[in-house]
Amino acid sequence: MSLRRFEYALAVAEEGSVTAAAELLHVAQPSVSQQIRGLERELGVKLFARTPTGLVPTVVGRAFLRKTEVAVSASRRARATAQAGADELVGELMVAVQMGFDTRQLPGALSALRRRFPRLEVTVFEEPSSAELEQLGRRGVLDLALMAACERSPADAHHLGEEEFVVVLGAGHRQLAADRVELRELVGEPWVRFDRDSALDGVLLNVLRDNELTPTTAARVSQTATAARWAAHGLGVTLVPASAVPHGHEHLVRPVFPVVSQPVIAVVRQSAGPAEKALLELLRQETWSESAPFSPVS
Repeated sequence: MSLRRFEYALAVAEEGSVTAAAELLHVAQPSVSQQIRGLERELGVKLFARTPTGLVPTVVGRAFLRKTEVAVSASRRARATAQAGADELVGELMVAVQMGFDTRQLPGALSALRRRFPRLEVTVFEEPSSAELEQLGRRGVLDLALMAACERSPADAHHLGEEEFVVVLGAGHRQLAADRVELRELVGEPWVRFDRDSALDGVLLNVLRDNELTPTTAARVSQTATAARWAAHGLGVTLVPASAVPHGHEHLVRPVFPVVSQPVIAVVRQSAGPAEKALLELLRQETWSESAPFSPVS
């Protein structure tokens, strides 16, 4: 299973057709088709489905391509790092964020990093599973990851601050009259939950059990923004990190009691290079609250 095949599959997914992918890669169309067929035979699964608008990844294909993109980017980054000195960093920095940690501090730190290393390209992706993040980190695929918990040594893991969770309510919900919602007051409410393997759903399930609430599931979604929007439309209530509340929904958000929060931990790869160290330092310089308050918009 070669990286070249991975690159072909990613190009087909991006372009939506073998012809366009071949043009992007500057190779003959039959070569792309052959590589994709070979990859599917090797994996024993169908990666793409043909639709009226072109080729689209299957469910299995989407999951495979997400991991493939990480592997290809890591390979490119390793080649570029070997060819450049610390003062002229080029190539790619791979950063992963546990899904739901829409930390407001990351964009500022990345902007400062790019000013320092203008030829450095940064790729950021979300991963729903903290266990998967740890596995990717152990394999050396990631340069830096932001997550809530990890089993790495203290030398690799750095506590930056806390992320407070808030409840999102539907317009007209009775609890909007409260400044802070007591979780047990949500008894009988349907909940907009997250994918079963998501760390966010694990947090939500633990909170419900700790407060003796039975989780009646109205729907499951993959993204925090989707959960917040569906809750705002009255499908059910949901619990999300405060920094992940989409713009325009702040008036439907309330802090909860007991307070729900998770640590934000930065994990850097072993033998971290200057770019990773610089990003970690820039993240440390951002404002992090030990218990991030959230003031609802009136």
